[in-house]
Amino acid sequence: MTSTSLPLAELTGTLVLAGAGKMGGAMLTGWLARGLDPKRVVVIDPFASDAIKALGTTGVRINPATNTIGKAATLVIAVKPQMFRDAGPQLRDFAASALVVSIMAGATIAAISEICGGRVVRAMPNTPAAIGRGITVAVAADDVSTEQRHVADALLRATGAVEWVDDENLMDAVTALSGSGPAYVFLLAEEMARAGVAAGLPVELATRLARETVAGSGELLHRSELDSATLRKNVTSPGGTTAAALEVLMGADGFEPLLTRAIAAATKRSKELAK
Repeated sequence: MTSTSLPLAELTGTLVLAGAGKMGGAMLTGWLARGLDPKRVVVIDPFASDAIKALGTTGVRINPATNTIGKAATLVIAVKPQMFRDAGPQLRDFAASALVVSIMAGATIAAISEICGGRVVRAMPNTPAAIGRGITVAVAADDVSTEQRHVADALLRATGAVEWVDDENLMDAVTALSGSGPAYVFLLAEEMARAGVAAGLPVELATRLARETVAGSGELLHRSELDSATLRKNVTSPGGTTAAALEVLMGADGFEPLLTRAIAAATKRSKELAK
């Protein structure tokens, strides 16, 4: 499925953001940077950070009295999934016929609709959204209009690329791969540094080499038109040092079976969160 964005400056009606933690805050920052009128934004977060509270000077309304908010055109839910059962019913007054965009892991369209109503788009971003380099996968309920889909796409695209799918059942695997994926990459950098120390490098040097290698390789992958397998082969000379390492990493106990088990475990947990 594809979708089309619209300029955020053209967004009409009130947008309520429920939850302004790391991900919600990153989205809000992206929206404002892309021209969303701050006077249209209401943030509901009893634990809002000082940085979020400071946005009040721009016109964003931070935790106003509930009876002053009125109906929302769009409600973005960025609370933790385990908090939604308690917080969700309080959002029903805002949802009504609104577009509801959820970025909660494991929360299904049916559950969101049941608890707070609205026309639901379920989305899964990841933490590189904080620097505008995230990847988000989204799926819309059948009653989401074309115009509402465009609004959701624009809001999600403010923090990086967006992919749309038709099958909500894919979202658990999406969560496991890209939602949780940054942690796998950070662990790779962590373990590369640890292995460098074991091979004799000073801690600070090993840490810096691992960090910059992972970051630089990721940027090369981002910019290159070549796929990851081709880039890997381009680094690997037959019989060389890289080949020796890859023989271990690609062995029977290497990356492939380990990551397959890891992503399967995360997918299973995502499904459990939906219950």
